Amino acid sequence: MKQSIPTYDLSSITHHGILIERIEKRTMSTEDNLFDKGIHRDSHYIFTYLESGRARMMVDFKTIEAQDSAVFFLLPGQVHAGMLMENVSGWFVAVKADLLPDTVRSVFEEVLIDIQPVFLDKSTAGKLSLCAEMLEMSCTEEMLATREGFLVVQSLMNAFAGMYAMIFLGEKSSEISSEGRALQLTRTFRILVRKEFKTIKSPSAYAEAMNISRGYLTDVIREVTGKSVQYWIHQEVLIEAKRLLYFTQLTVKEIAYELGYSDHTYFSRLFSKVEGCPPSEFRNKTGNKY
Repeated sequence: MKQSIPTYDLSSITHHGILIERIEKRTMSTEDNLFDKGIHRDSHYIFTYLESGRARMMVDFKTIEAQDSAVFFLLPGQVHAGMLMENVSGWFVAVKADLLPDTVRSVFEEVLIDIQPVFLDKSTAGKLSLCAEMLEMSCTEEMLATREGFLVVQSLMNAFAGMYAMIFLGEKSSEISSEGRALQLTRTFRILVRKEFKTIKSPSAYAEAMNISRGYLTDVIREVTGKSVQYWIHQEVLIEAKRLLYFTQLTVKEIAYELGYSDHTYFSRLFSKVEGCPPSEFRNKTGNKY
């Protein structure tokens, strides 16, 4: 195991922040550096559209598997590793988070808790394939080199991601275009927590950053999610703590400091309270399976 979890971005492949690749009858090999990077995270979104074949991967301690016509995605920062890719045809799309509209990002970041592949009917699969083909045809250096061309590519990328959002929302797809003030604040809060959980720990500080009162923030988050503000802060801390416990050799004390706690005993008590066991016991129970 390593002292840190590698994080990859798109800069080594493209400086435009958008990558689309057609996959044809591919099986994972040791030379497949786009898919087989070992345990790592990415700083961007990944959308995978499987037209045929079978794929399996580990995402934050869970194994997900897709076969034939299905879609799945990865959020920036999720720890994952490819486990199997067997005779796969379809599409691989990666995009920087700041190139996607907030309303589409909110579907992936706030609505879904347990990310699993969604299987497609023939009609939806055909529309998604057509959108992917248009995006690939437009995503050229010539198009991306001009402001107007880049806007065309970004619009097609937004359409592709928007279709993903509708697929994962299903009958709730209207939420993308019609969210009230409470949902907007909740989305803003959740995105802010994901960015700042290592440095901002208190509900009051998040309320101040959002220019609203702590009481209002508390009421809104409870109304929309059924959980407290502190719950969501702790969730971000705990998932990152478990990643570091599971995939690195950092000590509990080092992990506590990494997560912004100067008092590692307080961090251990918090972990034990939420998870039901101390950090060291979690590490011993789970081991390293990947």
